[in-house]
Amino acid sequence: MTSGTPHPPIDTSRPHSARVYDSLLGGKDNYPVDQAVAEQLPAEAKAGAFQNRAFMNRATAWLAGEGVGQFLDIGTGIPTAPNLHQIAQSIDPRARVVYCDNDPIVLRHAEALLVSHPEGATDYVHADVLEPATILEAARKVLDFDRPIALSLLGLLHFLPDDVDPRAIVRTLAAALAPGSYVVLSQGASDVNPERGEQGAAEYGKGGIRLELRTRAEFARFFDGLDIVEPGLVTAPEWFRGTPAPEQELSGVYVAVARIP
Repeated sequence: MTSGTPHPPIDTSRPHSARVYDSLLGGKDNYPVDQAVAEQLPAEAKAGAFQNRAFMNRATAWLAGEGVGQFLDIGTGIPTAPNLHQIAQSIDPRARVVYCDNDPIVLRHAEALLVSHPEGATDYVHADVLEPATILEAARKVLDFDRPIALSLLGLLHFLPDDVDPRAIVRTLAAALAPGSYVVLSQGASDVNPERGEQGAAEYGKGGIRLELRTRAEFARFFDGLDIVEPGLVTAPEWFRGTPAPEQELSGVYVAVARIP
């Protein structure tokens, strides 16, 4: 997979959100500039990273169990086991997964680590979410857009400020999907712990990374025209399907899964 993709240089002089996220998760594929940002973030940021990851695991398993056999994951980040394709293919070995990110370090690790089950397929697109048409064109080489696809943008929306119109980006991506597809999103909250949220935004800002936290109502607008499935728009630890939720931990990450009618 992606064997012919040229490797752009990695800029280690500036932090990148994917590598900061890797640092928050305890990964090793980051640099001092990324670690410096992660170390200054409030403790809630680290908890949110793990909550977001756990939500991805549960949502993917549920979708695969519902018969969704294709996944398009944008803003995938540095591979961290279990990866989305490993979860999906453990349920359906024929599942086909396309990952996308714009950090060159993700590309390098993707080629080595994102190995598909023989019956399925896994591919990686090096592209920016700001160019959804480019992503869709590349994804069509692996995914059948006439059948349902689960589109996920997890831990990404809060790095897309309103001036790039992230809702239009999500609409463009969702409009390309067949009825019965799903959209899986997460978003850092501005109205759960505003003081901590402002602190986090300030620390990311010092590293040149814009953080756009949103209220629950603002996040809900990303799902206009879609049918949000149970348990609805909730915080990450509250999203469970078919399994009783354990005692809930506090979370500043909103999540939801919606079906395209």
